[in-house]
Amino acid sequence: MSGSIFLEQSVPQLQKNIRRGILSFSDLSEEVARQIFAHEKNVFAWVAYDLDRFRQDSENTYHRYKKRENLLAFDGLPFGVKDIINTKSYPTQMGSILWKGFTPGNNARVVDSLLGQGGVIVGKTVTAEFAVHALNETINPHDLLRTPGTSSSGSAVAVATGMVPFALATQTAGSIVRPASFCGVWGMKPSFGMIPRTGILKTTDSLDTVGFLASHAESLRPILDVIRVKGPDYPYVYQHVDKQGDRPKECGRTWKVGFVKTHTWNGATSYARIATEKLAIDIGRIPNFEVEEIAWPTILCTAHDIHSMIYKKSLSYYFQNEMKMDIHITEIMRRMIDEGANINPDHLRHALVEQEQICELLLNLFAPYDMVISLGTSSSAPIRGVVELPDPSLIWTLGHLPVIAAPTFRCPEGLPYGVQFISGKWKDYLLLQCIEELVNNGILPSGSMQINQELNC
Repeated sequence: MSGSIFLEQSVPQLQKNIRRGILSFSDLSEEVARQIFAHEKNVFAWVAYDLDRFRQDSENTYHRYKKRENLLAFDGLPFGVKDIINTKSYPTQMGSILWKGFTPGNNARVVDSLLGQGGVIVGKTVTAEFAVHALNETINPHDLLRTPGTSSSGSAVAVATGMVPFALATQTAGSIVRPASFCGVWGMKPSFGMIPRTGILKTTDSLDTVGFLASHAESLRPILDVIRVKGPDYPYVYQHVDKQGDRPKECGRTWKVGFVKTHTWNGATSYARIATEKLAIDIGRIPNFEVEEIAWPTILCTAHDIHSMIYKKSLSYYFQNEMKMDIHITEIMRRMIDEGANINPDHLRHALVEQEQICELLLNLFAPYDMVISLGTSSSAPIRGVVELPDPSLIWTLGHLPVIAAPTFRCPEGLPYGVQFISGKWKDYLLLQCIEELVNNGILPSGSMQINQELNC
């Protein structure tokens, strides 16, 4: 695989080299073109892109920068946009033939935030049908026979192959964590409500969360800084994040880390369990880090069932018109909508109450800890068409907690898989600081997993 500057340098490093004149805006746009030419024909990460338009947008951004003579947070930096997120410059087709060619005429709020700081859209990344479960055309670059993950797989593969330094994504169950794990990149699903959902396909009101995938741990913080909501118009974030400030832990203070196995633990592969336990032990050996196992409450063992009921009932409501044209709906989507339509509304109301209770229970359970370790996925990427083993990802989505997926392990066959770190709601910056500490201590990699050509040929 030809090396990519986006796999070698984080967002802050790219910014620094632009500021120093080591890199130009043109260098970055030509690197995107070079990597797309090298990899897109094999991995199908993009549903729409236009390199001529991208180059022109990059040049326009450069001219605006020269007039200002000061560098914005993302000036000249290219990024991908999951194809359920609105963009003016490209259609938003949501992985469905029913919406082929749809042009919304506006940018999602999160896209405007990046454009306002000088970012440049490369194109729209492939997603599953309506960001649900149907396997799409995107190929896992680590092994062409394996799944790239769920609905944010196009964004993950665009990052993993070095076509962009980061890409926007969403998670309603595990759609950031699983592609990050299977494709060997970093992913972040912030606290529910941290990033605005305006201009993004709605599937489930109490679950849909906007996040991103990136090639480096050091890129996570600046991306979150730019795309999250801020100020008193967003009272929960203002109270719990803005007014608290990004306060680093005091130097020398012990990091309290929990390790939780959840009810999905025994169903995971032995190599995933062994590697995750060893990581927890290794973290506990770092000075000023203290790790203890958290007992998993029996009541939380119903989390997957509660999630499923809320998810399916919501799909049956939001996609009832598409269901009338079911010749263009995949079998898995049709089945989920059918099952959701048969759920009693009283049962849904009860499930939503249970979700609120789970949010409160997890908040209290994780309160003593700065960070909690859990399985990322229960294995490396399975063969395409084989259903992934259950993992804890949707539990943290259901609980509205911030999560960071780290590309940490390789299975016995050499394929990547990750681990995920969780913190209490609104503790996103504390979680970031803890991850940065682990990277600085050499426990976690700073970048993404290198693609082994021998595996993907």
